[in-house]
Amino acid sequence: MDNLQHLVLEGEIQSNDEVSPGHRRLVVAVSGRHEEPVPGQFAMVRVARGLDPLLARPLSFYGYRRRGGTGYMEFLYRVTGRGTRILSERCEGEELVLTGPLGRGFDIPPGARRIGLVAGGMGVAPLTYLARYCRERASGSIRITTYVGARTAAALVGLEELSALSSEVVVTTDDGTYGTCGVVTAALEADMGDLCRDGVIFFACGPRAMMARLAECLIPARVPCQVSLEERMACGLGACLGCAVAVRRGDGETYASVCKDGPVFPLAEVVWEGK
Repeated sequence: MDNLQHLVLEGEIQSNDEVSPGHRRLVVAVSGRHEEPVPGQFAMVRVARGLDPLLARPLSFYGYRRRGGTGYMEFLYRVTGRGTRILSERCEGEELVLTGPLGRGFDIPPGARRIGLVAGGMGVAPLTYLARYCRERASGSIRITTYVGARTAAALVGLEELSALSSEVVVTTDDGTYGTCGVVTAALEADMGDLCRDGVIFFACGPRAMMARLAECLIPARVPCQVSLEERMACGLGACLGCAVAVRRGDGETYASVCKDGPVFPLAEVVWEGK
């Protein structure tokens, strides 16, 4: 990747706080030359001080702000394994090495006035940054309708902040412990008529099953949608081919790297069948 040296950053942890059981919000201050991340991009974060574990972890940007010559990069993550457990134990004031911003982010059409966000699980992270980004840069009013789904109330994270950025929010849980009982795509389908009349543009991030159902719903209706894919990554640069997914290009199918060619793709470009 061109200018890779400018993407390897040494930052200082400002905070690494638990925001709900098993979920943390990490803020890293980066001084000097660096690129401002676009919503949907990610960073490869080296979780340990040494080389164990060897591989960095991909984290979507949850937010970004600049004060003077310092950029503050925010990440929302779930503690799920050894790597994220080690990261959760890192403290304020410690140095943290990361590479980013990486990948292709969301393409926000100029003058967009109505957008829909569909978040499943940790998909709230890039979509919260997208909502804040749109609010800060919209020249006029923009209406953001957000759909958030989770297995149970305990798995919901970041809902208060995302709700503050949205015009309206619909929440579903599989077990009915918060919001409407059911899957988030069912709630979206119930509102499709009103949303389509307003010329909505959708952005989504979540489990593959949720995205596949979105494809069944939105593609036949010719509703534009961009999706951020969640795949395991080793290098984050497209070199190892470990995050390849099938996509449609021209009249056939091929493979694309989620880290380099994505993680954001047009919904209709991804091959959802067979995986």
